[in-house]
Formats: sequence, C-alpha cells, structure tokens
Amino acid sequence: MSNAIEIPNEFKESIFPKFGEQEWYEISYSCHFSVNIVDRKLQIKEIERNNTCELKIDKGTLKGTNNGEWGGRLTFVPDDISKKEILIAGGNIIFIFLFKDKIYYIESFSHMTFSFGAMYELNKKGDKFIEKKVVDFIDAPHAFTIHNDKLLIATSKNFYIVKGYRKYLILKNTFWSGLYINSVTTINDENVFIGMSGGIAKLDLTTKSFKFYKNSKIDPNHLIFKVKEALSKLK
Repeated sequence: MSNAIEIPNEFKESIFPKFGEQEWYEISYSCHFSVNIVDRKLQIKEIERNNTCELKIDKGTLKGTNNGEWGGRLTFVPDDISKKEILIAGGNIIFIFLFKDKIYYIESFSHMTFSFGAMYELNKKGDKFIEKKVVDFIDAPHAFTIHNDKLLIATSKNFYIVKGYRKYLILKNTFWSGLYINSVTTINDENVFIGMSGGIAKLDLTTKSFKFYKNSKIDPNHLIFKVKEALSKLK
C-alpha cells in the first residue's frame, strides 16, 4: 500500500511565500484552511478563526479564551448552575485536551516580535485545580495533534515532537510565520499536514522536509486593497 496521501486539485505546490512581500500578504489575508485525515483521505475545509476552546469533564466544563494582546483565561464552569465559575489561570488558552487519561492545556502568546508558549498538566482535587507546567516553548504554539504516544506541535516558526514531557525540535525557522496556522493532522511520519491561511503544508518528518500547497482560488484582485493597506503601514 502506498504511503502517498492525495492532495485536492485546487491546492498546487508553490514556492514558499517570503515574509513582507506582496504574495505573503495575499496569502495571509486570504481564507483559512483546516486539515484532517479520515479513512486515509485528506480533508481540507475553509474555516473561521476561533478564540475559544473547551473540554467537558466530570461535573462541569473547562473553558479557555485567547484574546491575543488583551489576554485570556482558563475557567471551570460547573454543571450545577447554583455554583460559581472558577478562575483557574490567566493567559491565552488555545487548546484543552485529554492525553493518557490526564488533562492538559496549551498557552500561547504572540504579538509583534514577542512570542512564547507552554503546556500544562491540570489536576482536579475536589473543587480545586492544580496546574503544573510541563513543557516550555520559545515561540507561540498554534496547532497540534496527538499521534500514537506523542504530540506533534506547530509553533509560529518551528515544529516539535513532544514525548514524555520532553520536546524535540524537528523543523526550525519554517516559512509559515504569520500565516495563522490552525491545525495539524497525520497518518504517519511521511504524511503530516498543517492548515493555514491561503493553503496547506505537507511535512515529512523522516527527511525533515516540507512543501507548501497554495489554494489556486486565491484572487489577488479581491485582496489588493487589504494588501496595499498593510504595506502602507510598514512605510
């Protein structure tokens, strides 16, 4: 059986957009595409950006918000409406998830040239929550997936594998900085896909290489006003 995953025809392999150039702005201001693999087939959907996440747990729901430079928070909302919402932590929370029967959340912050992030383990003791930082990132995490016994995490510039609370830098200084990556999916190490504005990326972790597939329906004329406006702000 071939390892190759078919990429939809409307996504064409393209050169990497260079930050600050007109093509980069055209891609940055275009549609956002998410990726997922179902039954060994790549699914790509156009999505809207989202700044909330949540996870249903025993007796309530964990809710996270990400408001960029204005901050965010992690709260617990009890099922019992007579009980008050509990503030657990401040910070921009982008993911809350279960992994190996434990609760984790990922914090991310990126503004101008300032960028960082971390992953936390969260334990519930009665009505109290105890958080423990388990992984630090030098730039902001934006998307992740669970694959077997490890996490694949794409940050604003890099790509990591996290296994047993240890992170391994796989790709450094990638092209997707500023392109609003939103999702990661995989079937094996040769076929890892990242969703972002304007297209998708395909990664091969065995060779530590990647390709960019641009959406062929991007209309530069439709975006020209936004691009010119953004470029004018840099002058």
